Amino acid sequence: MTSTPPADLAALRADIDRIDSAMHDLLMERGRIIDRLIAVKKTSASGSAFRPGREASMMRMIAERHTGLLPLDTVEGIWRVIIATFTYVQAPFAVHADVSGGDAPMRDSARFHFGFTVPYRPHPSAAAVIAAVAASRGDLGVFRLDQGVTAGAWWRQLAGPGRPKVIARLPFIERPGHPAGTPVFCIAKPLDDPAAAQRDWVLYAARFERWRDEAAEAVAGLGGEVVASAGLSGGLSQLLALPGSVGPDEARAALAEAGVTPGPFEEIGSHAARFRVGAA
Repeated sequence: MTSTPPADLAALRADIDRIDSAMHDLLMERGRIIDRLIAVKKTSASGSAFRPGREASMMRMIAERHTGLLPLDTVEGIWRVIIATFTYVQAPFAVHADVSGGDAPMRDSARFHFGFTVPYRPHPSAAAVIAAVAASRGDLGVFRLDQGVTAGAWWRQLAGPGRPKVIARLPFIERPGHPAGTPVFCIAKPLDDPAAAQRDWVLYAARFERWRDEAAEAVAGLGGEVVASAGLSGGLSQLLALPGSVGPDEARAALAEAGVTPGPFEEIGSHAARFRVGAA
């Protein structure tokens, strides 16, 4: 077996050092551009720096173009830290997390998607997270999609003008064995620029006097899903996820045909379509 000559090893290590220096230079250049961006935008509130639609597009592009032996987990994690940290530099914010189902998965999700520079604030419930985000200047909140029956109709706290709204479903890239694979919603106060939102999926809080299996089938027929449900006095509240191409009037008509008459649909946010890849 022939060993690699020392001269070749030295050249390879020199290439690695050159690449490392170039990456650092590019990060510092990115910082200088962000500094100019802050001056141009005069960013003050945290919400003005969030661009969930752009972030989702970037994650999709990275996953589609990635090749080689470096795991996609590592590449995604690096980019998430870069995006979140430079967003934080523009306008500092904290991430509030619901740890009612355990701190470890939520901390993993928060650290993977937002890094260690952004402060992490644990809370006992999704309701507490929503309240913390509502009271903040422009923080984010994360909580599991599956809250369980004891959480009640927590999504109704997102309904109404000025209330926090869902801006993302994480992880952006779904795959087997994802290191932060717990499905979570990310919420924020209403974005300053509505165009920054991603509306592949739109979430609605809807109330019904009664519910039938045919109604769930009608939602599925529209390409949507019932994310959660909870009993209310005199009825049932449903959290519905519908494709952005399906308006609330169309959904109400389909439900009426299924024998269910819904009350008003209240939009509580939107997010990008789930992007799945195979094993990393």
